[in-house]
Amino acid sequence: MSSVLLEVKNLKVHFPVYGGVFQRRVAEVKAVDGVSFTMHRGETLGLVGESGCGKTTVGRAIVNVLRHVSHDVHLEGEVNYVSPEGTKTNLLELRSKDLMAYRKRIQMIFQDPYSSLNSRLSVKQIIAEPIEIHRPEMSKSEVDDRVRWLLEKVGLQPEYALRFPHEFSGGQRQRIGIARALATNPELIVCDEPVSALDVSVQAQVINLMEDLQQEFGLSYLFVAHDLSVVYHISKRIAVMYLGNIVEIGDSDDVYFRPSHPYTRALISAVPEPDPLRKDKQRIVLVGDIPTPLNKPSGCGFRTRCPLAVASCAERVPELVVKAGGTAVACPVVE
Repeated sequence: MSSVLLEVKNLKVHFPVYGGVFQRRVAEVKAVDGVSFTMHRGETLGLVGESGCGKTTVGRAIVNVLRHVSHDVHLEGEVNYVSPEGTKTNLLELRSKDLMAYRKRIQMIFQDPYSSLNSRLSVKQIIAEPIEIHRPEMSKSEVDDRVRWLLEKVGLQPEYALRFPHEFSGGQRQRIGIARALATNPELIVCDEPVSALDVSVQAQVINLMEDLQQEFGLSYLFVAHDLSVVYHISKRIAVMYLGNIVEIGDSDDVYFRPSHPYTRALISAVPEPDPLRKDKQRIVLVGDIPTPLNKPSGCGFRTRCPLAVASCAERVPELVVKAGGTAVACPVVE
């Protein structure tokens, strides 16, 4: 059995910008500009970065819903699903009809539990819908039994199936979203900041629930977030994004405690320290503003704010190079 589940190769996502009287194409937003990584079965890969770096767009590209968001989006590269036998399928090349067979294998948990659930449907209808689409051979009673079983798995009472989303708190709604994602027995779940809209105490409950479900069902998570503490807690590996590119990827301990890239160091230094008596932690404050994806700097996107930048940084986009210890860093002058 192949241990590799997903291969993302040189993924690019560009959104057109129209302007003028005749609404002509005047520019494009380079939301994702050459992202590559590999995911293995049963692992959690954390994808972190500040707002606007393109991490959510990467997740949406993997589940291939971007064309429904913007019909003229430009997609380039490969998102290869690898079957247990080792067969690769580029999801970006599939039409909607052909993609249906892979929808049940890759599901998504959305960021906002208040807008991701249809307020007109009951909890039973919300969870049963993907089952009815992907498992049409199941009878109505079997679907009902599975809905109740899924609610119990995420810590909710089976009687809640007849209620509507507005009757639940944010944490309970997110549990319903998790149950919906589990309904088709997926191999990979893209988690788009699933706890950012929840209270801290509820965040811990949802994270622990996701870890328990991962162990029970052998799930793989692409965990998109900007809270580094949460990402470190749940992830085996961490990838750091900046302005559409991955600048560092490696084992969670190495990235969190021994960051190499200047941007990763600044990002880690911004994590709040719970010990008020600790005085040795130095905060790295970056100068300058974040460049716009409409007009990215030449070469390395971070060079305009980087304390280590040299003239050669403007010549080309640095590639990820594996350093000692296994961490890959996109910075030729980091040593």
